[in-house]
Amino acid sequence: MYVCGVKLGTQWEQLTDGWSEARIRVVLADARRSGRAAQLLAPLQPVVAGEGTLTFRVVGHPDTVKRLFDRLDGERIRGELEVVSSDPIVERPPEAPPPTLRESWEAALATLPADWSDLLGEVELTSSDWIDKAAVNMVPINPRRDGARLAFRFRAARRFGYGASMEMVGRCLSRCDEDGMAGTVRVLRALSGTRPVHTQGPVWLLDGKTV
Repeated sequence: MYVCGVKLGTQWEQLTDGWSEARIRVVLADARRSGRAAQLLAPLQPVVAGEGTLTFRVVGHPDTVKRLFDRLDGERIRGELEVVSSDPIVERPPEAPPPTLRESWEAALATLPADWSDLLGEVELTSSDWIDKAAVNMVPINPRRDGARLAFRFRAARRFGYGASMEMVGRCLSRCDEDGMAGTVRVLRALSGTRPVHTQGPVWLLDGKTV
């Protein structure tokens, strides 16, 4: 494909659609200007492909190329540009939205053994703007702030014992999702097959504190 009859800088702008990498040919109107043209286009590492003909490869459409051709135009070096070969722009599929808090919770549960009985979980938010509202939404699961982090920790039990049910955790997280909150839910600790006897269930000792 040739674009001719106009300045090289303008021709370049008209050739930049539809490809991500290309080999460009410059055919000069005056072959005697080849040496000077090669000097001006030196950053592109042009190859002299014949009398009055230069070629180079370029990735993307950097502004540098336009500025170099403007220099040729400034010295009245005329010619024609041609895209000899090119690689098309690959259309990338749109990125999937991040999982909601409830989806993150369900994914964390899926990693546990089938007989899990108790767990210590964490909800980490991505913005401090949601801390107060999240605390209200999650009151039924007794959330506890983890220091200055944007995170709440909670206990959950699959059948009995101390902690909220899986369903209650899911409902609380859905409320947070409805309010536009984002973050990640993790299972920090989990036990299987526990059977409390005259107790509310197992406890974990973390940093000298029971949870």
